Amino acid sequence: MEDLLSLKESIVIYLDRSGGLRKLIETCSSWKESQQEEAVYRFSFDVNPTDVLELDARLGDCILHDPLKAASLFQSVCYLSIKTLSLIEHTVTENQVCVVLKPTHMPPFPHYFLDFSEFPRGYGPMRPLAMEGLVIAMTRVTKYTQGARFLCTEEKCPCSRGFHHIRVHAPGATESATVRSGFICFLCSSPLKEDVKSRVLGDKQLIELVHVGALDVLGVHDNLSLRYQSVTLFLRDELCNSMKIGQVYRVVGIPAHVHQWPNIIWSIEASSVQTVMPEYPCKISDNFHALHAASACSPWRFSAIVANSFGSAIVPPGLYSTLKLALLLSLVLNEGEDPDANNHLDVLALTSDTLIIDRLMTYSLGLAGRGIRHPVTGELFAFLSRDEHGTGMANIHAGSAMLATGGVCLLGDLTCYKKDRIDTLQSVLESRTVAVFIPGKKYEEDADQQLSFSIKCNFWALAGASAPSKKPIRPESVLLGSVEMGPVPPQVAEAFGLVIQCREPIGHHPLLPMTVHTLRQAISPGEPLYPACMQFTTHDYKELLAYARGLKVNMTPEAEKMIHGYYMASRRVRSDSAQGSSVHVTSIKVMVALAHAHAKLNLRTEVLEEDAVIAVLLCENAMTLKHGASALVIPPDASVPCALCDLDSLRRRDLILKEFHQQILHFVYTYAPGAATYTMEE
Repeated sequence: MEDLLSLKESIVIYLDRSGGLRKLIETCSSWKESQQEEAVYRFSFDVNPTDVLELDARLGDCILHDPLKAASLFQSVCYLSIKTLSLIEHTVTENQVCVVLKPTHMPPFPHYFLDFSEFPRGYGPMRPLAMEGLVIAMTRVTKYTQGARFLCTEEKCPCSRGFHHIRVHAPGATESATVRSGFICFLCSSPLKEDVKSRVLGDKQLIELVHVGALDVLGVHDNLSLRYQSVTLFLRDELCNSMKIGQVYRVVGIPAHVHQWPNIIWSIEASSVQTVMPEYPCKISDNFHALHAASACSPWRFSAIVANSFGSAIVPPGLYSTLKLALLLSLVLNEGEDPDANNHLDVLALTSDTLIIDRLMTYSLGLAGRGIRHPVTGELFAFLSRDEHGTGMANIHAGSAMLATGGVCLLGDLTCYKKDRIDTLQSVLESRTVAVFIPGKKYEEDADQQLSFSIKCNFWALAGASAPSKKPIRPESVLLGSVEMGPVPPQVAEAFGLVIQCREPIGHHPLLPMTVHTLRQAISPGEPLYPACMQFTTHDYKELLAYARGLKVNMTPEAEKMIHGYYMASRRVRSDSAQGSSVHVTSIKVMVALAHAHAKLNLRTEVLEEDAVIAVLLCENAMTLKHGASALVIPPDASVPCALCDLDSLRRRDLILKEFHQQILHFVYTYAPGAATYTMEE
C-alpha cells in the first residue's frame, strides 16, 4: 500500500511539472460547459520516460515495462483529482475515467527498439517499443468504440443502473472485445445489455509500415539476404491523419496480437508519431573540395567539370554532358522537404540509343536519396485492396511514384506504356496530385469517395527520337515542329519540365567513343578508365549530392529579375506567333528550380545571376526542342562542352556563357524593359 501511495505521489508531481494537471482541468472544463453526462471520460497524456525516471525510477520502470499497471495508477490519480477539485459536476466513478499514456520516446538501447527485419515475432512482452518504418498503405479514418456502458438485466441488481460495468478499448483489442453480447454481471451473474446511447466513439486508421531497406528491391541497390514484411499500425483519435504514404516515421507503440478467428495478426498500437528527417553529411571529399577551390574564379566551372566526369562507368567523359548536368540538377532538389516549394525537376531524354541512356539514368538513380525504378507492369501511383482485418474497408497502397517521395522515380522508355497510363502520367505531371476513386458498393461504404494524394518526386523518362531534319533552323524562325519529338505526344513532352535531346553535333559520332569505352571496359574490368574516375568515385559523387541536397539557398534580386524579365519578354515575343501559348506559368517555376539546383550543385547558398543564365539556357533549349524556334541564339554546347580536359576549353565555355548572359540582358531590356523591376511574387 505504501508503495502504491508513493507511486501516486510521484504521478501527481510529474503531472504538475509537465502540465498534465492543467490539461486535465481544461479537458474537464469542456465537459462541464457541455453539461452532458458521459459514460467514459478519456484523458490522454504525453509521457517523457526520461523525466519520469529522473523523478521516480520505479514509476519509470512501470511505464516502460508494465503500461497497463501504469495506466491504472494514472487513472486512480485522475479520478481523485476530479473528485477533490470537483472538476465535473456529475457523479463520476473510477470506472468512467479512461487514461491513455503516450510515451514520446524510448531509452536509446537495443532492448527498446523493434527492427522490422527481425524474425520470428513471437508472443513478446506487451510494452512500448520504438520502431522506424516507411508507410506503404493506409485506410480511411473510421470509427471505433472507445468505451461502452453495460447494465444488468436483473432489475433488482444494483448494477442495473449507474456506471458499474464500463468497458474501454485496450491495446490490441478488437471491436468485439469491447462491444458484444455475452457479458455477465460480476455481482449476480445475470446477462448484461449495452446502453447504446452511452457509447463513446473515436477515430481509427490503419497504416502499413515496412522497413526502409525493402525499397532496395525496387531500386538499383544490391539486394541483401534479408526478409521484409509489412506491419499493421493502428492510429487512434488524435493520431489519425498524422502519417502520409511514402514518408518515413519513428513510432513508439505497443505490439499486440489481433485475434480474427481463425487468424492472429501481429499489429502495433501507436502511442506517438514523429517524422524522420533525412540527415545530410557535413563535408565533401577532399578531391571535390580541392576542385571547388580551384574553380572559384568562375561561377560555372565546378558544375561543368562535375557533370563532365559524371557517370564515367557508363559513358566516356564529355558524352551526353547536357543530360548528365540535368540529372545532377534533378538529384540535388528535394521535392518532399518543403511542401510549399516547387522543388521538382522532371527530365525527359530523347535519344536514338535508349539502352545507353537507360543505363546512365539507372546509374544516376542509385545516387538519389530515394530512387525507385518503376516496372512497366506495376502500379505507378496507387491501387486498392480490401483490408484484411475484417473491416471491409479499402486499403490504399502506394505505387512507385508515392514510394519515391522525396526522391526520383525512373519511368524508363515511355514507348512501352499504354495510352491510358500516358494520359494519367500527363495529368499528374501537370497537377502533381493523383486522385483515387473508392467505389462505395465494393468496399461497404455508404457512398463513392474520391481521395487526392500529392506526388512529391522527380520523374525521369526517355524515348526514342526521330532522325533530325537536315533543314537548317534559323534563330528567327517561328515555325513549329522543326524538331521531331518521336513517338512522345506533344502534351506529354510539354508536361515534363526539362526535355534533353541526346544527340551529338554534326560531325561527331558517339558510336566511336562508346565503342572504345566498351572495349576498354572489357579489357580492364573494374579498373578506372579515365583520370577523372581515379579522382572522383561514385562514393564521392554520392557525398557531394547529399551535401548539396541539404543546402538552403536564397534567390538574389539580380537572378530573380533576370528570370522574371526573360519570362515576360518571351511571352511578348512569342505572342504574335503560335508559340505564344507555349510559354506557360510553369516555365518560370522550372527556371526557378533550375537556378536553385545549379546554385546547390556549385555549393552556394545564394542563387546568383549566373545560375539564372544556366536556367534560361536549359529552359530555352527545351522549349526549342518542343516547338522548333528560339527567341534567343542558343550557342552550341553552351550548357556543358563535349571536352573539359584543358583550361582552354573551360575558358572558351566561360566566354560563351558570358556572351549568352549579355544576350539575355539585351533581350529582356528590349522586349520587357519594365519587367526587370518587378518581383517574382508580382
